[in-house]
Amino acid sequence: MEPRDIEGDLTEILIEEDQIRTRLAELCRLIEADYAGKDLLLVGVLKGAVMVMADLARELVHPITMDWMAVSSYGSGTQSSGVVRILKDLDTDLLGRNVLIVEDIIDSGLTLSWLLSNLKSRGPESVEICALLRKPDAARVDIDVKYLGFDIPNQFVVGYGLDFDERYRNLRSVGVLAPHIYS
Repeated sequence: MEPRDIEGDLTEILIEEDQIRTRLAELCRLIEADYAGKDLLLVGVLKGAVMVMADLARELVHPITMDWMAVSSYGSGTQSSGVVRILKDLDTDLLGRNVLIVEDIIDSGLTLSWLLSNLKSRGPESVEICALLRKPDAARVDIDVKYLGFDIPNQFVVGYGLDFDERYRNLRSVGVLAPHIYS
């Protein structure tokens, strides 16, 4: 889906598709250098990270394996409380593995902080984070993100896996959703 297909639903495009692809390629070169000669497991966080995970995996020339987790955090309305429930756990044993969590966006950081702690408790060699987007102004906990695509303003964004009510995930860029859509 292109922005022109939903132009009335967006107030602006923050990041174009070509910018995303360029940045992911840069991140892949860093990942390949850091994990040269090592086994690497990418752990995608469903559903939002699907696009990032697919494009990251295709760009990497380093052999990888992939697995997926789905987690849900509960709170009031759109605010996360940090109380997390695993909806789909990994099929892979993490013992001794190098794990790279792949995320679409880091908002408050509460859910990711919980996930990081959970995965580290499973005995991996290492656990790092790769996120396409981060909202520094929304952070409630400090998360060390080793591979970051872009810092963005604290606005409601959709596209490239990010959704509102399961819509807009297939938008090829990242745009700010117009308030009349979600109000």
